Amino acid sequence: MSLHVFLYGCPVSTTLTPVRVPSPAHPAPRRRTRVLALPEARWALASTVAFLAALALDLGGLPWWAYGPLYAVAYATGGWEPALEGLRAVRDRTLDVDLLMIVAALGAAAIGQVRDGALLIVIFATSGALEALATARTADSVRGLLDLAPSIATRVTENCEELVPTSELAVGDVLLIRPGERIGADGRVLEGASEADQATITGEPLPVTKGPGDEVFAGTLNGTGVLRVRVERDPADSVIARIVTLVEEASRTKAPTQLFIEKVEQRYALGMVTATLAVFGVPLIFGTDLTDALLRAMTFMIVASPCAVVLATMPPLLSAIANAGRHGVLVKSAVAMERLGEVDAVALDKTGTLTEGTPEVSAVRPLPGSGLTPDALLSLAAAAEHPSEHPLGRAVVRAARERGLRIADARDFAAVPGRGVTAVVGGRVIGVGRGEDPVAEAVDADATGVVDALRADAPRAAVPGTEVGGTVVLVTGDGVPLGTLALTDRLRPHAPATTAALTALTGTAPILLTGDNARAAARVAESTGLTDVRADLLPEGKVDAVRELQDAGRKVLFVGDGVNDAPALAAAHSGIAMGRAGSDLALETADAVVVRDELATVPSVVRLSRAARRLVVQNLVIAGTFIAGLVLWDLLGHLPLPLGVAGHEGSTVLVGLNGLRLLRGSAWRSGRVPFQGTRG
Repeated sequence: MSLHVFLYGCPVSTTLTPVRVPSPAHPAPRRRTRVLALPEARWALASTVAFLAALALDLGGLPWWAYGPLYAVAYATGGWEPALEGLRAVRDRTLDVDLLMIVAALGAAAIGQVRDGALLIVIFATSGALEALATARTADSVRGLLDLAPSIATRVTENCEELVPTSELAVGDVLLIRPGERIGADGRVLEGASEADQATITGEPLPVTKGPGDEVFAGTLNGTGVLRVRVERDPADSVIARIVTLVEEASRTKAPTQLFIEKVEQRYALGMVTATLAVFGVPLIFGTDLTDALLRAMTFMIVASPCAVVLATMPPLLSAIANAGRHGVLVKSAVAMERLGEVDAVALDKTGTLTEGTPEVSAVRPLPGSGLTPDALLSLAAAAEHPSEHPLGRAVVRAARERGLRIADARDFAAVPGRGVTAVVGGRVIGVGRGEDPVAEAVDADATGVVDALRADAPRAAVPGTEVGGTVVLVTGDGVPLGTLALTDRLRPHAPATTAALTALTGTAPILLTGDNARAAARVAESTGLTDVRADLLPEGKVDAVRELQDAGRKVLFVGDGVNDAPALAAAHSGIAMGRAGSDLALETADAVVVRDELATVPSVVRLSRAARRLVVQNLVIAGTFIAGLVLWDLLGHLPLPLGVAGHEGSTVLVGLNGLRLLRGSAWRSGRVPFQGTRG
């Protein structure tokens, strides 16, 4: 029995070994599946290496025995898994494109086109590996989301405090949340005052003041105060846990994502196999020589194989992916690129998507009679805020440094949760935030708004700002108001132009879905020309809004950046995440990522996807025409095998080159969004 148990009767095995609370600046490392940990990736790599080695020897003019075994290795390592899946499909009385490609590759090898067959094998093996990697990385991020919630919590009983696993918490338990700790369960504050950073849950850009009666969420970060929280939800039902469930359910129930050619693969595969057997068997019945019948059948299989059809689909989409990547948009797959062009409705997150997601000083207003210039007022506030870790404090210090102002040394710094900071600067007590005893008569309208808000007990009071609306704080010297600072979450420069472009693309204005308060959402909507605004949404609320649109027959594109956006990204027809500040889960769940956070690229990539879809249709017409012509020639006349191979390869090259047109810079520039500034 430990000494603590003997003295207090409360088992705390960790009393003598303090638990370190991870700093938000140093999060736990992600559990990320390595590429080569996947068997599909290892087989695809082996097939690719063997093919490239064989190709080099083949083109180098070496004899068959030097490169033939390497081609065989490429066939075996890249083809055994698709072949097995195809045979399983046959056992289930279906045919799929995997088996069709294997048969086509083996048929090509049987008539001497070993190189073409090996290339087809490598393409399919690589495609399967990329699909497996995408699935694994999404699963990694869903598991990693659970790391946001702490594994232990401090539970308060009548006699003591004890550290317990959060999985053992029950409704009614009382938790002690110290400064800097993550909250262990969804609940309600009983005692204390602090601020909670709950951007992961609601998307709000600034910490939210918490006091008795306020709701808090598991996984959110407590500020500088101490809270006592009563657990109101079982850990399995917390908002974080529900986000995980929503992402997993949306990923499972989302309509199967298939390229156009895959949607007709069953009929095409069955028809091609049946026709090949008929071309071989029917002439034999009428006495044709076995060799001639086999040669005609192999020629038919080659000219009817869907190589050109597959390439009709892939090069335009892959070219569009490459073009988008050069302009800062990472589209994860050909399927994702194809789906982007289908969208006819858009839903947008606010914080971090339409706005920058970080506060900045937008106005500095000294009060008349203070004797201060704007720079002097900002310098005093920055000196007082310099030791602070609060986002508003960091924004004030950053603004002073950007203006090249001198930040004086401060002493006796104190931060009061929910009220602001004080420090002695140049012999005066400078306060930033809520004043203890604001003056009864304000000198101007700005100060009046601040004082009214402070009297309403609104720490760091939220009042209208200069752009999108934000926070105004009062700066005092020895208790006397000196002026105000306005801080805003700035609208992204291209936000109005982007929403206008998306409206033109889909025929309807985007919908704003945000977890932030209704007033902040309304200001952003007014600045961007949006009319359908839904605020104060938890993650499931965003999912419900997306599904409501999709139930009405719309194909929704959702654009977001945070953990709270991940379920909606998964549920939407297509999802785009803002990459620079996007959460791991949002980045992995989305179909595309805007790497440099350039919002204007969203409508551009949608236009590029639509261009790729049009080019796919063109290529399918070209490929279909060639296949039909060669097949009729082989069936009705005598198509020489070399000519059949040449026609087949020629059509393949033609559609491939046509698809590469989307690599040109003009394909992206045609959809570029012009800069129009902000409204209002």
